Amino acid sequence: MRRNYAASYTGLAGASAPRSNRGPCTIDCAPPVQDWVASEPALRDEKGTDMTGRPNDNGRVSYARKAVGTATVLRGVTVVDTRDGSLTTNQDVSTANGRITGITTADPQDNACQAIDLSGKYVVPGYLDMHAHPLGDGDRTGTLRLMLTRGITGFRQMSGSLKLLKQRQNGTLPMPAESPDVVQMPGAVLTPLNAGSVKTAVTTVREQHAAGADFIKVGLVTPSVFFAAQHEANRLGVPILGHLPVGIDVIEASARGMKSIEHLGPGVGILAACSTEKTALLAALNAKPIKALPFRIPFADQLFLPMLRKMILNPYAAQGHQAVDVMRRAIDTFSEELARELARRFVADGTWQVPTLIRECTCKISDAPEFRDDPNHRFVDPSTLKQWHDSGHRFDSLPTDTRDTFRDSYELELKITKIFDEEGVKILAGSDCSGAAWEVPGHSLHQELDAFAKAGLSPLRVLQTTTLNGAEFLDTSATMGDRKHPEHACGRRRNAGRAVLLQQRPRVDRTGRRHRPIGQLGRIQHEDEQRRRASKSSTPAALIAGRGD
Repeated sequence: MRRNYAASYTGLAGASAPRSNRGPCTIDCAPPVQDWVASEPALRDEKGTDMTGRPNDNGRVSYARKAVGTATVLRGVTVVDTRDGSLTTNQDVSTANGRITGITTADPQDNACQAIDLSGKYVVPGYLDMHAHPLGDGDRTGTLRLMLTRGITGFRQMSGSLKLLKQRQNGTLPMPAESPDVVQMPGAVLTPLNAGSVKTAVTTVREQHAAGADFIKVGLVTPSVFFAAQHEANRLGVPILGHLPVGIDVIEASARGMKSIEHLGPGVGILAACSTEKTALLAALNAKPIKALPFRIPFADQLFLPMLRKMILNPYAAQGHQAVDVMRRAIDTFSEELARELARRFVADGTWQVPTLIRECTCKISDAPEFRDDPNHRFVDPSTLKQWHDSGHRFDSLPTDTRDTFRDSYELELKITKIFDEEGVKILAGSDCSGAAWEVPGHSLHQELDAFAKAGLSPLRVLQTTTLNGAEFLDTSATMGDRKHPEHACGRRRNAGRAVLLQQRPRVDRTGRRHRPIGQLGRIQHEDEQRRRASKSSTPAALIAGRGD
């Protein structure tokens, strides 16, 4: 069942990602959790009584018994508008039966329902991670809880399967009760294993559409296979998006209806389109075409999964000299004028960008101390952390000029992202967490927002990439921006009713300093408690292991 997410992000502005020394708590208005009552055993007292958390004067959270009511008012908050960044102070946010029902001027005399005084706090929409891979094999409880702890209330699952689609249809996805919402999901990513020829690609697209995939995700295919899959997806009315095939003309792919391009390519995809030697670069990229079988191998994705996971950790660690040479030529022949022309093409075609700059950075500058010495590694299973370091050692063995080329290409990607934003290209925040080396779920989305700030996006633009833009991408509705009906602006459905509570006014500066959320509307707990629970996943090894691509 498709949901309307757009309406929830207009009356509330998403904050840039959180960083504050005051601990966040998680609040969420998603049914079936009752308003402001913690449903987890960790948030019950020794007698099993439900506990309600609220921040004290020090910004910490204490727990006290509170009767469960059918309606709750969050009193005296400041509501932030993602459309223009404006603040509306002294507001009462009313909730009932797990959803936000209205926003009105605070009325301390209104005793019709239980109220929680949150004067001085800020309410913003929950963050959307629009490129993530938290679902897969094994227990993903730790991953999902870490994401929720960092204010992520919805994510676009970028790698799926017929099994996951079936589980979603049946309401049996392997997710704990306290999880971000899956806002979209595809079937299996198109690769030579399931789309090695035009015929098999078309068959796979039809199969995934019939299974209820929200979109078709392109991974590694030839240009001819891509265009055939795109034509079939367009015919069926299902969006197609993902990676640009090696050697493809991005302008043609955009013109034919590619809804979003991930990772700015990846590789040389968009760089080649911004080069004064575009034709020569595309010819060089097409000199070594992908070899694929003309038929599908049953369960091939499972057979090759260990090899794929190792490669996906950091594809650049295995780049050949020819690919590096092409990348260097693309960097040296970059044209800002061509980049702006490309941006205007994307705007005209309605092609979105999900740069995943943090993914590009962890791959292309994999030896950076801030990645290898990140204190957030305490949330990562030791075996997964070992894989990351092994990948880092492979990167270290690359020639110095190769690593310099990767660094230069990342800096150019920051510049291109800024150009795209200036020209009006719609940009989404996505981390590519779970599968990529050095990316801790939840934290990595905030690193992505840092990267946007470093690229030069304005604070409001940064906020919009993880809130308003995601809502628009998912489902632009007639109620979007309806100030006369605030219940529309806050959302009526599961993820649409989720929001984040901030201790201080949300802001992003060019140094990346931000405020961390202290909660998500509906239940509230201290960050230390959240992290303790997140780290107690029954299968810690599953925390990071995934199929990021």
